[in-house]
Amino acid sequence: MSANDGGRTQFEKEKTMKTQARFYHAGCPVCISAEQTVAGALDPARFDVEVVHLGQSTQRLGEAEAAGVQSVPALVIDQQVFHINHGADLSALK
Repeated sequence: MSANDGGRTQFEKEKTMKTQARFYHAGCPVCISAEQTVAGALDPARFDVEVVHLGQSTQRLGEAEAAGVQSVPALVIDQQVFHINHGADLSALK
């Protein structure tokens, strides 16, 4: 342990690391409802949730496609895509 780690063990440091989660949506009613219900239900102590509105951030469409997102709303955690309901295909946002 060094002076910079606050005296925490490696296990304690790993335990406090949050998992990145990205919630992609297009702003439609289905997406907003899913954001409030699903993304809002994730434990903030365990997950660092980033909400990406693809209707406003069209430059991130490629990122969503590369992650495997085919339609929104979708949640990506640990490189796994969870398609939630069906609001819009990504092709409709281009």
